[in-house]
Amino acid sequence: MLAAPINPSDINMIQGTWRTEAVFSEEVLVGVPKDIPLPSAATLSVNPCTAYRMLVDFEQLQPGDCVIQNASNSGVGQAVIQIAAALGLRTINVVRDRPDIQKLTERLKNLGADHVITEEEIRKHEMKNFLKDMPQPRLALNCVGGKSSTELLRHLAPGGTMVTYGGMAKQPVIASVGLLIFKDLKLRGFWLSQWKKDHSPGKWMMAPLPTVTREGSAYCRTAPRADFLHPPTDQFKELILTLCNLIRRGQLTAPACSQVPLQDYQRALEASTQPFVSSKQILTM
Repeated sequence: MLAAPINPSDINMIQGTWRTEAVFSEEVLVGVPKDIPLPSAATLSVNPCTAYRMLVDFEQLQPGDCVIQNASNSGVGQAVIQIAAALGLRTINVVRDRPDIQKLTERLKNLGADHVITEEEIRKHEMKNFLKDMPQPRLALNCVGGKSSTELLRHLAPGGTMVTYGGMAKQPVIASVGLLIFKDLKLRGFWLSQWKKDHSPGKWMMAPLPTVTREGSAYCRTAPRADFLHPPTDQFKELILTLCNLIRRGQLTAPACSQVPLQDYQRALEASTQPFVSSKQILTM
């Protein structure tokens, strides 16, 4: 195995395990072309897949439509920005305020973000005027919960959908009665592991975290703890190849990564828990 990322779920629930070698049946592997860069291949199976599925599965969005999301500098958030831009969608991206907010704003806009605003700014009444050049979002992507998710709901267009795929604030999603009755908003959830189970027939087997073989010609989508790996379906293979095509065209790049040797895993884990860190830690074997 050549490289594996550290994802938030590995830290939040102590799910992560990593290995340098593994034996798999050929049927559970999906080939990844050799021209895909290592950071992109190592991070391909979770964040970009999650971003793509949420953008296409919940609302029938058309070019020019708008998506709003929080945790926009996360791995999923950066993938959402790029994939949305490739699909002709516009994005409003909410992030936490921080000392280098201008630098972060520029980086996300370079990825294709239309607007980058802070959690504090989105709560201001004048924000509606600031965003008047954008159509009301039909889709909101929530990875935070609490007040942040409430603000996403408040900006959704009538009949819109908010998809929750994480809860970084460890606070419940609160939707007012008025938003549900008078705007007819829909609340949904997404978990990529469940999507794969729902779209994958055949045997299940225990598996470790995402890895890439040293030869660079085979990709193994695996998962932590009690998740399971099973033969990928044509839908999942098509998803991987679609993302690979975006990578080739320069429309999807890996998030900022720090490659850390496996023997220095403690340093990588510590870095992953630091606030306002946008660089994903990748353990190299």
